[in-house]
Amino acid sequence: MGDGGNVTRLLRRIREGDRNAVEDVFPLVYDELKRIARHHLGRERSGHTLNTTGLVHEAYIRLMDRESIAWQDRAHFRAVASRAMRRILIDYARRRGAAKRGGGMNRLTLEENHIEIDDQAELLLSLDQALERLAHRSQRLSTVVEYRFFGGLMEEEIAEVLQISPRTVRRDWVKARAWLFKEMYADG
Repeated sequence: MGDGGNVTRLLRRIREGDRNAVEDVFPLVYDELKRIARHHLGRERSGHTLNTTGLVHEAYIRLMDRESIAWQDRAHFRAVASRAMRRILIDYARRRGAAKRGGGMNRLTLEENHIEIDDQAELLLSLDQALERLAHRSQRLSTVVEYRFFGGLMEEEIAEVLQISPRTVRRDWVKARAWLFKEMYADG
């Protein structure tokens, strides 16, 4: 993502209301946002209407339009960017007119690194709904899944953002995956 110190300094300037810093930070975070977007879209068919560049630009616009974000550092930026991309993907899947629940649906494990939005819109929506229910039970577990699965953050990065140990992140990841599997596939 470029120099983490420069990014952190620029994010603080943005937090303090410096709109010039918004333009300065984009070149420094662009490659990292592209990596996160590729993580989301890596298995999409070619010619897909939602491409990596489009997802990056949409996420960046949403991030920089929100003045209420109290930017902390590079890891916090990545975490919030991950959440923004998740919201964009969910909105996209909803617009794609997800088919009725069940019919011909492929299972999506939380081990996969990519999401096929067009082919698995219903499953993505189901995961989103399950994550919302999980958030009511444990916001931290939901956040760990969101940052790791949707954002591609590593355990150490998640631990830094959430201010917990990497070991706790690993335990939360295991618990959350088990809970989501049970929630999403309870009916067989």
